[in-house]
Amino acid sequence: MAEIEKKKSFQRALVGLRDRILVGNLMQGDRVSEVALSEELGISRTPLREAMRELVDQGLLERVPTGGCRVSSFTKRDVQDAIDLRGLLEGAVFRIAAERGITDEQRQSCEATVAEIDSALGETTTCIDFARYVVLNERLHEELAALCDSPVMLAELARVVKRPMAGPSAFLTDQSMAPRTLQSLYVAQDQHKAILCAIANREGARAEALAREHARLAHRNLAFFLGPDRKRDTQIPGLTLVQDEADTDPAPL
Repeated sequence: MAEIEKKKSFQRALVGLRDRILVGNLMQGDRVSEVALSEELGISRTPLREAMRELVDQGLLERVPTGGCRVSSFTKRDVQDAIDLRGLLEGAVFRIAAERGITDEQRQSCEATVAEIDSALGETTTCIDFARYVVLNERLHEELAALCDSPVMLAELARVVKRPMAGPSAFLTDQSMAPRTLQSLYVAQDQHKAILCAIANREGARAEALAREHARLAHRNLAFFLGPDRKRDTQIPGLTLVQDEADTDPAPL
């Protein structure tokens, strides 16, 4: 019973602190006050410190030489590199899945999720069931990754997607107000289908290349949400952590 309560306290600390950072309640460079935050969350400082260690590992916090932690900041290039790393790892797990082969049941399960995404997208951007799409997109990425049957690779991928704006749904918050980015969902869905087809046909190199290209769609959304045409009230989790800097967009493909 004590162990269960300990885990609950840790999760409450982790979620509470992470959410405060990602929505901008704690800004880049802010020191984390253990006393104030533990009182606010209704937990002891022990699970809070464990949560802080986890968020240091995720890159959201950084250690201060004099003790304690402060909220990290990122350059646009840092976020781009994290997105590319996610693409590399997804490419690796998709290649492994293709080379090892998948069962008919696994393929059919992924195809069912793909079909649900088609339904959520509809024919035009005005028909999109956005909330449903976000859930299904996360599910499909998890299902495709799980096909590799490699706990080691999946653990590394899970660690990377926790970094700010590196996950497959990082830029899907409030996109109903950004028609330009909504259009990219249809491109992403075509890539989903091509990736699944490559895995099912045991085309490892193709699956890997498609995964890397798929992740790079996020570069375009990052540029939009940091650019002059973005909506000022758009809330992309973690966007407040990105420092202003000269344009560092990668060269066009």
